[in-house]
Amino acid sequence: MVAIPPRSNPPSPSLGQLLREWRTLRRQSQLDLALAAEMSTRHLSCIETGKARPSREALGRIAATLDMPLRARNALLLAAGYAPEYAERDWAAPALERMRHAVELILAHQEPYPAFVLDREWNVLMANGAAARVNRLLMDGRESRHANLLHQVFDPEDFRPAIANWSAVAEKFLHHLHAQLAAAPTDPVPRRLLAEIARYPDVPALGSPHDGEAPAPVLTLEFRSHAGGLRFFETITTFSMPHDVTLQELRIECAFPADAHTAAVCARLAREDAAAAA
Repeated sequence: MVAIPPRSNPPSPSLGQLLREWRTLRRQSQLDLALAAEMSTRHLSCIETGKARPSREALGRIAATLDMPLRARNALLLAAGYAPEYAERDWAAPALERMRHAVELILAHQEPYPAFVLDREWNVLMANGAAARVNRLLMDGRESRHANLLHQVFDPEDFRPAIANWSAVAEKFLHHLHAQLAAAPTDPVPRRLLAEIARYPDVPALGSPHDGEAPAPVLTLEFRSHAGGLRFFETITTFSMPHDVTLQELRIECAFPADAHTAAVCARLAREDAAAAA
Protein backbone atom coordinates (compact mmCIF):
# COMPACT_ATOMS: atom_id res chain seq x y z
CA MET A 1 0.00 0.00 0.00
CA VAL A 2 1.04 3.60 -0.54
CA ALA A 3 2.80 5.12 2.47
CA ILE A 4 1.40 8.41 3.72
CA PRO A 5 3.51 10.45 6.10
CA PRO A 6 1.38 11.01 9.20
CA ARG A 7 0.47 14.56 10.05
CA SER A 8 -2.18 16.01 12.33
CA ASN A 9 -3.71 19.41 11.70
CA PRO A 10 -0.98 21.74 12.96
CA PRO A 11 -1.39 25.51 13.29
CA SER A 12 -0.21 27.66 10.42
CA PRO A 13 3.59 27.61 10.28
CA SER A 14 5.50 30.69 11.36
CA LEU A 15 7.61 32.74 8.98
CA GLY A 16 10.76 31.19 10.40
CA GLN A 17 9.41 27.67 9.96
CA LEU A 18 8.50 28.38 6.34
CA LEU A 19 11.91 29.83 5.56
CA ARG A 20 13.76 26.93 7.15
CA GLU A 21 11.54 24.44 5.33
CA TRP A 22 12.14 26.05 1.95
CA ARG A 23 15.86 26.47 2.56
CA THR A 24 16.04 22.76 3.34
CA LEU A 25 14.09 21.88 0.19
CA ARG A 26 16.37 24.05 -1.95
CA ARG A 27 19.47 22.86 -0.06
CA GLN A 28 20.57 26.37 0.81
CA SER A 29 22.33 27.45 3.97
CA GLN A 30 21.53 30.75 5.67
CA LEU A 31 24.71 32.14 4.13
CA ASP A 32 23.75 30.99 0.61
CA LEU A 33 20.27 32.47 0.88
CA ALA A 34 21.42 35.70 2.50
CA LEU A 35 23.99 36.36 -0.22
CA ALA A 36 21.56 35.60 -3.04
CA ALA A 37 18.78 37.69 -1.43
CA GLU A 38 21.14 40.63 -0.82
CA MET A 39 20.95 40.74 2.97
CA SER A 40 23.22 39.92 5.86
CA THR A 41 23.29 36.47 7.36
CA ARG A 42 22.58 38.06 10.74
CA HIS A 43 19.42 39.75 9.44
CA LEU A 44 18.19 36.51 7.86
CA SER A 45 18.88 34.65 11.09
CA CYS A 46 16.87 37.25 13.02
CA ILE A 47 13.99 36.86 10.54
CA GLU A 48 13.99 33.09 11.01
CA THR A 49 14.00 33.39 14.81
CA GLY A 50 11.27 36.06 14.82
CA LYS A 51 13.53 38.83 16.12
CA ALA A 52 13.18 40.90 12.95
CA ARG A 53 10.33 41.59 10.56
CA PRO A 54 11.36 41.69 6.91
CA SER A 55 9.95 44.14 4.39
CA ARG A 56 7.75 42.95 1.53
CA GLU A 57 10.64 43.67 -0.83
CA ALA A 58 13.01 41.50 1.20
CA LEU A 59 10.48 38.66 1.25
CA GLY A 60 10.12 38.99 -2.51
CA ARG A 61 13.88 38.58 -2.96
CA ILE A 62 13.91 35.57 -0.63
CA ALA A 63 10.97 33.94 -2.44
CA ALA A 64 12.58 34.55 -5.84
CA THR A 65 15.88 33.09 -4.66
CA LEU A 66 14.11 29.99 -3.33
CA ASP A 67 12.03 29.74 -6.53
CA MET A 68 8.85 29.44 -4.47
CA PRO A 69 5.51 28.88 -6.26
CA LEU A 70 2.96 31.67 -6.00
CA ARG A 71 0.81 29.91 -3.40
CA ALA A 72 3.87 29.52 -1.15
CA ARG A 73 4.84 33.17 -1.70
CA ASN A 74 1.40 34.24 -0.52
CA ALA A 75 1.80 32.01 2.56
CA LEU A 76 5.17 33.62 3.26
CA LEU A 77 3.64 37.10 3.11
CA LEU A 78 0.75 36.10 5.35
CA ALA A 79 3.12 34.60 7.91
CA ALA A 80 4.98 37.94 7.99
CA GLY A 81 1.74 39.87 8.52
CA TYR A 82 1.31 41.16 4.95
CA ALA A 83 -1.55 40.76 2.50
CA PRO A 84 -1.07 38.16 -0.27
CA GLU A 85 0.38 39.49 -3.50
CA TYR A 86 -1.01 36.99 -6.00
CA ALA A 87 -4.71 36.49 -6.69
CA GLU A 88 -6.30 33.05 -6.70
CA ARG A 89 -9.36 33.21 -8.92
CA ASP A 90 -11.92 30.59 -9.78
CA TRP A 91 -11.24 29.09 -13.22
CA ALA A 92 -14.65 30.37 -14.37
CA ALA A 93 -13.90 33.96 -13.26
CA PRO A 94 -14.36 36.69 -15.92
CA ALA A 95 -10.75 37.84 -15.37
CA LEU A 96 -9.51 34.53 -16.77
CA GLU A 97 -11.72 34.57 -19.89
CA ARG A 98 -8.81 35.10 -22.32
CA MET A 99 -6.85 32.29 -20.70
CA ARG A 100 -9.85 29.95 -20.95
CA HIS A 101 -10.16 30.86 -24.63
CA ALA A 102 -6.48 30.02 -25.16
CA VAL A 103 -6.98 26.67 -23.43
CA GLU A 104 -10.07 25.97 -25.55
CA LEU A 105 -7.94 26.51 -28.67
CA ILE A 106 -5.34 24.04 -27.41
CA LEU A 107 -8.04 21.46 -26.69
CA ALA A 108 -9.63 21.98 -30.11
CA HIS A 109 -6.31 21.71 -31.97
CA GLN A 110 -5.57 18.43 -30.19
CA GLU A 111 -8.50 16.74 -31.99
CA PRO A 112 -9.00 13.90 -32.79
CA TYR A 113 -6.82 12.99 -29.81
CA PRO A 114 -7.76 13.48 -26.14
CA ALA A 115 -6.85 16.54 -24.09
CA PHE A 116 -8.09 17.79 -20.75
CA VAL A 117 -7.37 20.40 -18.09
CA LEU A 118 -6.53 19.64 -14.45
CA ASP A 119 -6.39 21.88 -11.40
CA ARG A 120 -4.02 21.45 -8.45
CA GLU A 121 -6.36 18.85 -6.90
CA TRP A 122 -6.45 16.76 -10.11
CA ASN A 123 -10.05 17.72 -10.87
CA VAL A 124 -10.90 17.67 -14.57
CA LEU A 125 -12.02 21.22 -15.40
CA MET A 126 -12.31 20.95 -19.17
CA ALA A 127 -11.94 18.26 -21.84
CA ASN A 128 -12.20 18.12 -25.61
CA GLY A 129 -14.59 15.97 -27.59
CA ALA A 130 -11.93 13.34 -28.24
CA ALA A 131 -11.45 12.78 -24.51
CA ALA A 132 -15.18 12.19 -24.13
CA ARG A 133 -15.28 9.82 -27.12
CA VAL A 134 -12.34 7.72 -25.95
CA ASN A 135 -13.74 7.60 -22.41
CA ARG A 136 -17.10 6.35 -23.71
CA LEU A 137 -15.32 3.65 -25.70
CA LEU A 138 -13.20 2.50 -22.75
CA MET A 139 -16.10 2.67 -20.29
CA ASP A 140 -18.58 0.89 -22.63
CA GLY A 141 -20.74 4.01 -22.73
CA ARG A 142 -20.84 4.49 -18.95
CA GLU A 143 -20.06 7.81 -17.30
CA SER A 144 -17.23 8.07 -14.82
CA ARG A 145 -18.12 8.02 -11.13
CA HIS A 146 -15.66 10.83 -10.43
CA ALA A 147 -14.67 14.24 -11.77
CA ASN A 148 -11.22 13.74 -10.24
CA LEU A 149 -8.58 12.03 -12.39
CA LEU A 150 -6.87 10.29 -9.46
CA HIS A 151 -10.12 8.68 -8.33
CA GLN A 152 -10.91 7.69 -11.91
CA VAL A 153 -7.57 5.90 -12.18
CA PHE A 154 -7.53 4.25 -8.73
CA ASP A 155 -11.22 3.33 -8.27
CA PRO A 156 -11.80 -0.32 -9.40
CA GLU A 157 -15.38 0.61 -10.33
CA ASP A 158 -14.33 3.49 -12.54
CA PHE A 159 -11.67 3.80 -15.24
CA ARG A 160 -9.13 1.49 -13.64
CA PRO A 161 -10.20 -1.86 -15.23
CA ALA A 162 -9.65 -0.38 -18.70
CA ILE A 163 -5.98 0.41 -17.98
CA ALA A 164 -3.93 -2.60 -19.09
CA ASN A 165 -0.70 -1.40 -17.41
CA TRP A 166 -2.46 -0.06 -14.33
CA SER A 167 0.34 -0.79 -11.83
CA ALA A 168 2.86 1.28 -13.79
CA VAL A 169 0.34 4.09 -14.32
CA ALA A 170 -0.65 4.06 -10.64
CA GLU A 171 3.00 4.28 -9.60
CA LYS A 172 3.48 7.26 -11.91
CA PHE A 173 0.61 9.10 -10.25
CA LEU A 174 1.95 8.24 -6.80
CA HIS A 175 5.33 9.68 -7.76
CA HIS A 176 3.61 12.88 -8.87
CA LEU A 177 1.74 13.15 -5.57
CA HIS A 178 4.85 12.53 -3.50
CA ALA A 179 6.69 15.13 -5.58
CA GLN A 180 3.89 17.61 -4.86
CA LEU A 181 4.19 16.84 -1.17
CA ALA A 182 7.98 17.19 -1.18
CA ALA A 183 7.77 20.48 -3.07
CA ALA A 184 5.34 22.00 -0.54
CA PRO A 185 5.30 20.03 2.74
CA THR A 186 2.80 22.40 4.36
CA ASP A 187 0.26 22.02 1.54
CA PRO A 188 -2.54 19.71 2.78
CA VAL A 189 -3.82 18.84 -0.71
CA PRO A 190 -1.33 16.13 -1.80
CA ARG A 191 -1.44 14.56 1.67
CA ARG A 192 -5.25 14.40 1.55
CA LEU A 193 -5.22 12.96 -1.97
CA LEU A 194 -2.70 10.29 -0.97
CA ALA A 195 -4.93 9.33 1.95
CA GLU A 196 -8.00 9.12 -0.31
CA ILE A 197 -6.46 6.89 -2.98
CA ALA A 198 -4.79 4.68 -0.36
CA ARG A 199 -8.28 3.45 0.59
CA TYR A 200 -8.63 1.69 -2.77
CA PRO A 201 -7.48 -1.96 -2.99
CA ASP A 202 -4.05 -3.08 -4.21
CA VAL A 203 -2.47 0.35 -4.46
CA PRO A 204 1.19 -0.39 -5.34
CA ALA A 205 4.17 0.72 -3.31
CA LEU A 206 6.55 3.22 -4.83
CA GLY A 207 9.59 1.71 -6.48
CA SER A 208 7.89 -1.55 -7.47
CA PRO A 209 10.12 -3.83 -9.58
CA HIS A 210 9.43 -4.02 -13.31
CA ASP A 211 10.99 -7.39 -14.16
CA GLY A 212 14.38 -5.83 -14.86
CA GLU A 213 13.14 -4.07 -18.00
CA ALA A 214 14.79 -0.82 -18.99
CA PRO A 215 12.32 2.06 -18.54
CA ALA A 216 10.88 3.58 -21.70
CA PRO A 217 11.62 7.26 -22.48
CA VAL A 218 8.02 8.10 -21.51
CA LEU A 219 5.30 6.06 -19.88
CA THR A 220 2.80 4.70 -22.39
CA LEU A 221 -0.77 4.38 -21.16
CA GLU A 222 -2.21 1.12 -22.45
CA PHE A 223 -5.98 0.56 -22.55
CA ARG A 224 -8.31 -2.33 -23.20
CA SER A 225 -11.28 -1.65 -25.47
CA HIS A 226 -13.74 -3.37 -27.81
CA ALA A 227 -11.81 -1.71 -30.64
CA GLY A 228 -8.60 -3.45 -29.52
CA GLY A 229 -5.73 -2.20 -27.41
CA LEU A 230 -5.09 1.54 -27.41
CA ARG A 231 -1.76 3.14 -26.51
CA PHE A 232 -1.12 6.81 -25.72
CA PHE A 233 1.68 8.96 -24.37
CA GLU A 234 1.04 12.33 -22.76
CA THR A 235 2.51 15.82 -22.72
CA ILE A 236 1.78 18.55 -20.16
CA THR A 237 1.40 22.26 -20.94
CA THR A 238 1.45 25.03 -18.33
CA PHE A 239 1.22 28.82 -18.46
CA SER A 240 4.52 30.66 -18.67
CA MET A 241 5.31 33.13 -15.86
CA PRO A 242 1.74 33.55 -14.55
CA HIS A 243 0.81 36.08 -11.87
CA ASP A 244 -2.23 34.16 -10.70
CA VAL A 245 -2.13 31.16 -8.36
CA THR A 246 -4.84 29.28 -10.27
CA LEU A 247 -3.05 29.69 -13.60
CA GLN A 248 0.28 28.56 -12.22
CA GLU A 249 -1.26 25.36 -10.89
CA LEU A 250 -3.26 24.56 -14.03
CA ARG A 251 -2.11 21.66 -16.28
CA ILE A 252 -3.23 20.88 -19.81
CA GLU A 253 -2.63 17.20 -20.58
CA CYS A 254 -2.61 16.11 -24.22
CA ALA A 255 -2.61 12.44 -25.22
CA PHE A 256 -0.98 11.35 -28.47
CA PRO A 257 -1.33 7.93 -30.17
CA ALA A 258 1.66 5.67 -29.63
CA ASP A 259 0.82 3.46 -32.64
CA ALA A 260 -1.07 3.56 -35.94
CA HIS A 261 -4.00 1.49 -34.63
CA THR A 262 -4.71 3.99 -31.83
CA ALA A 263 -4.54 6.90 -34.27
CA ALA A 264 -6.98 5.13 -36.62
CA VAL A 265 -9.46 4.40 -33.82
CA CYS A 266 -9.40 8.05 -32.68
CA ALA A 267 -9.99 9.23 -36.27
CA ARG A 268 -12.88 6.77 -36.70
CA LEU A 269 -14.53 7.89 -33.46
CA ALA A 270 -14.32 11.50 -34.62
CA ARG A 271 -15.89 10.68 -38.00
CA GLU A 272 -18.70 8.72 -36.36
CA ASP A 273 -19.37 11.56 -33.92
CA ALA A 274 -19.48 14.12 -36.75
CA ALA A 275 -21.83 11.90 -38.78
CA ALA A 276 -24.17 11.47 -35.80
CA ALA A 277 -24.26 15.23 -35.24
CA ALA A 278 -24.99 15.99 -38.92
